[in-house]
Amino acid sequence: MGMGVHHGCLSSLFGTRELTILILGLDGAGKTTILYRLQVEEVVTTIPTIGFNVETVTCKNLKFKVWDLGGQTSIRPYWRCYYSNTDAVIYVDSCDRDRIGISKSELVAMLEEEELRKAILVVFANKQDMEQAMTPSEMADSLGNKGTGFDEAMEWLVETLKSRQ
Repeated sequence: MGMGVHHGCLSSLFGTRELTILILGLDGAGKTTILYRLQVEEVVTTIPTIGFNVETVTCKNLKFKVWDLGGQTSIRPYWRCYYSNTDAVIYVDSCDRDRIGISKSELVAMLEEEELRKAILVVFANKQDMEQAMTPSEMADSLGNKGTGFDEAMEWLVETLKSRQ
């Protein structure tokens, strides 16, 4: 992994204020992988999340409490219990052509929630290595977003959150 956004992410604890980030998306999208890539700066093997994982991550003098919420159908209605005081949402999609409609519906429903009105949104088109994965541009067209890489997206998120302080 390049220096980019991760250089110094965990090294500085001065001047930090804890912000809340939710990582949401359908089951199997790669939310937990994203969480631990943020925390330990490498890809780790994970198991499906039943409930949630929560970790504290420091990046560029910002301290985040990052909530990775399970994406199974039975768990998704409980996402809204975590919306209050959320500063940013990372929405992870697995680029699964068969489930893009469901993913879009969940994303749209989430965006309509009043408690997330001021939250910053970043969408990751994950699992690009899968044979049948949608391309980032197909994902952007389907979800109504623009494609960007992981490091660039995190850099943008951190800078945007800093500018709000």
